[in-house]
Amino acid sequence: MAQQLSAQDAQFLYLQTGDTLTHIMGVYIYDPSTAPGGKVRFKDIVRHIGARLDTSPVFRRKLYRLPLDFDHPYWIEDPQFDLEAHVTHVRLPEPGDWRQFCIQAARHFSRPMDMNRPLWDVYVVEGLDRIPGIAPGSYALLHRVHHAAIDGASGSVSYAALSDCDADGTPALEVDFDRDELGAVPGPAELLLRATAANILSPLNFFDTLMRHSPALVGAVQRGLAEPEAALGHVPQTRFNAPVSVHKMFDATVHPFAEISAMRRLAPGATINDVVLAICSGALRRYLDNHGELPEETLIAVAPVNARSDKSEARVPGNDISAMTVELCSHIANPVERLRAIRAFTAEAKEAKTGLSARVMTDLSKHIPGATMAQVARLMASPRFAPRQTNLLITNVPGPQFQLFMNGAKQTHQFAMGPLANNMGLFIAVLSYNGAISFNITSERRMMPDIDFFRRCVDDAVAELRDAVRASKDG
Repeated sequence: MAQQLSAQDAQFLYLQTGDTLTHIMGVYIYDPSTAPGGKVRFKDIVRHIGARLDTSPVFRRKLYRLPLDFDHPYWIEDPQFDLEAHVTHVRLPEPGDWRQFCIQAARHFSRPMDMNRPLWDVYVVEGLDRIPGIAPGSYALLHRVHHAAIDGASGSVSYAALSDCDADGTPALEVDFDRDELGAVPGPAELLLRATAANILSPLNFFDTLMRHSPALVGAVQRGLAEPEAALGHVPQTRFNAPVSVHKMFDATVHPFAEISAMRRLAPGATINDVVLAICSGALRRYLDNHGELPEETLIAVAPVNARSDKSEARVPGNDISAMTVELCSHIANPVERLRAIRAFTAEAKEAKTGLSARVMTDLSKHIPGATMAQVARLMASPRFAPRQTNLLITNVPGPQFQLFMNGAKQTHQFAMGPLANNMGLFIAVLSYNGAISFNITSERRMMPDIDFFRRCVDDAVAELRDAVRASKDG
């Protein structure tokens, strides 16, 4: 039976425009020295992916949209599925250095996906020999998946199922699914009945959900009356709060996970996520101050939160995320004081003090008719009407802390790119993998033409907290 997209999954379709693409992309670098013969051919990669297609329904199913988005779309099996149409390759032009690789990754990310096929592809990039820290002969896999199909947590599971835990080809994760989940095209009568029922029942279900969450709503109103300035949720204007184009930029930097973890001791009770936010805040402060654009008030970030109650639920494709609005305390110059201020903010609540829980809003959105949601999403995504709700998005996605392989080649690095939106032109994805943590920067060419400088600002923000840890030990 065809599976209908949830309201949250469908939102990522409705929000997509020509310039704001709502797919995500994992960037994985492999060293083939551990593979048989020390080499992996392109056809080996295609064959391996083909052997793992049954680890997730994402690979074989495509969208079936109703006219005028009368109801949310359905996932159906693609009767014309062709694996080789989803896997292509390229070689870096000279000089084949890190900058060329980042440009190639950003160009591929900036291309719209074919919405008439299963919403994923793999782009193999060769010729990485002149990148410092990358073993000779290494290659990269750029794995794009539309956000309507997965989020960060389910995406990590999906890719882990493609990977091996040793060079002999032992699957890192045993995952399979019932082929009935792929589904066939529903009949016209069934579609009409479902859509009509959804549109008739939506107001009733919306009101019921509103009543169930009324204590949270009343509490938010009371807090807003007590603290009107906080209720406004003021977000300062920055260069990142402007319309975005299709031309994206990418860069990344990697640091030892243990080094980042040690920084928690600077603020009692601090988490890895608090440290990540402090590093991003320090980098933003340096970058904007260098350009004479640092606001006097703190920058605001949105941080997605995995809303799954059980880790096993991440094995089911789709989105189940909430979000937390975070004050980055970028107005504080001292890095340790900034970290402690961030810790105090995140410890006080998992949501903004005066705002409605993102989870409440997600629950309410489930009962908005598809056509209404699509129209509102298009309006909110437009350059003219996109709200300034945040300065940037920061997501922290924990990954496997052990070596992964594919085709016998060991995975040495893991990076990522995330979607931008009008009035939110900076996305920082932080990934941990096998004892390392990477800070991945996605922005737009006009907003951040000097993205390599911002990457150095991240390194400097890490260094100042590292120095503070050393100073605390000496003291």
